[in-house]
Amino acid sequence: MDLPSLTQALEAAFDRLPEDRDAGHGIHHARRVRDNAMRIADREGGDRLVLVAAAYLHDLVSPPKNSPDRKRASAMSAEAAEPVLRDLGFDEEKVAAVQHAIHAHSFSAGVEPTTVEAKILQDADRLEALGAIGVARTFYTAGLMGSDMFDADDPFAVRRPLNDNQFALDHFAAKLMKLPATMQTNAGRDLAEERLGVMHAFLGAIAEELGVHPAWR
Repeated sequence: MDLPSLTQALEAAFDRLPEDRDAGHGIHHARRVRDNAMRIADREGGDRLVLVAAAYLHDLVSPPKNSPDRKRASAMSAEAAEPVLRDLGFDEEKVAAVQHAIHAHSFSAGVEPTTVEAKILQDADRLEALGAIGVARTFYTAGLMGSDMFDADDPFAVRRPLNDNQFALDHFAAKLMKLPATMQTNAGRDLAEERLGVMHAFLGAIAEELGVHPAWR
């Protein structure tokens, strides 16, 4: 199967998923992860059929961020991907490759990626948490969880512990700004550093509007 045919089939498979998925893990997220993966693969190589399939199916099962099943989401998605991949004609080797990439992509799963495709998918997905889209996703998710935008008395957590379950802005220091150092590929790391610069600019702007020091720049 060539890439255009695979993409068309995966788009159709995605259309059959339940419609109650949050926008942070919908079809547009899958497409952006696909595009990120292709951009990284231009420099790093890898099997593009495996990468495209993994990009579309990596969030096949997507519990809410505060669900007790969240740490198992990538394992559940890898399992759910198997019948889809077999229907698409993937052989045993490619099914296993896609499943490993899906299982290893998650930050919370703690699974070490051992193939170039798994490393690329992990980087491609983490790029979604950075840059302007990362800012938008952070506050969108915080809204879904009922979190506050920031602590009005101490927005940059100078005098208190970070609490990104309560304050969206805390998530930048608690997790997002650490992501470039976790990138598995050189290409992913370069893209992450570019997007981190966008987030630094955002943090500087919000600090200026609040009249405080941007402690995390």
